[in-house]
Amino acid sequence: MKQKTGTIVTLGVASVFALTAGLSTVWANEPGYGKDGHGGGGHSSMSGYGAGMKHSGTGHLIRHLLQREQEIGLTAEQVAKLKEMQLNLDRTRIRTEADIQVAEREVKALTENEKSDLGAVEAKVKQSHDLQVGLRMVSIKAKRDVLAVLTPEQRAKEKTEHEKVMQQHRDAGKGYGNPHGGAMKDNPHRGGDVSHPTAPPSM
Repeated sequence: MKQKTGTIVTLGVASVFALTAGLSTVWANEPGYGKDGHGGGGHSSMSGYGAGMKHSGTGHLIRHLLQREQEIGLTAEQVAKLKEMQLNLDRTRIRTEADIQVAEREVKALTENEKSDLGAVEAKVKQSHDLQVGLRMVSIKAKRDVLAVLTPEQRAKEKTEHEKVMQQHRDAGKGYGNPHGGAMKDNPHRGGDVSHPTAPPSM
């Protein structure tokens, strides 16, 4: 019976690691602005899932728009709306990441105690998972709201400006950041999620 309980706890620990590894794509991969080198203000330096989560795709998109406001042709009203969205997004991200970090530490504490109730472990794992899903949905909705602020012409200009930035990084990275000379593949306009290597992980 003791051996069976130990096996269940071991499986519980494995599930926790699987969840934290998966979380690295929750924020970083929605959508893929992750490797453009522009760090955002207020990113937490959490270990584990935080290392991957700290790069918010939607946050990078907003910063890109604000940095290129003249080239894209943003109005003062649009800039104000984007700044408000950026603040709201950062506020939600920081608070939720903190809640997830606490939940994961509580899961770890429970799984390290072989006498802890498995029902309590499962409930805490689900809590962490639900927070992760909620955070991802916030990012997806925020991106749609950001794009809705732009006119079709401004969206086209944003894509052009983004390609310029990516080309600059590709040129600068040849022989330095990438020993194979490969081009960056992240593109916020691909519509799908882009997988990033986890750093064991933002949003």
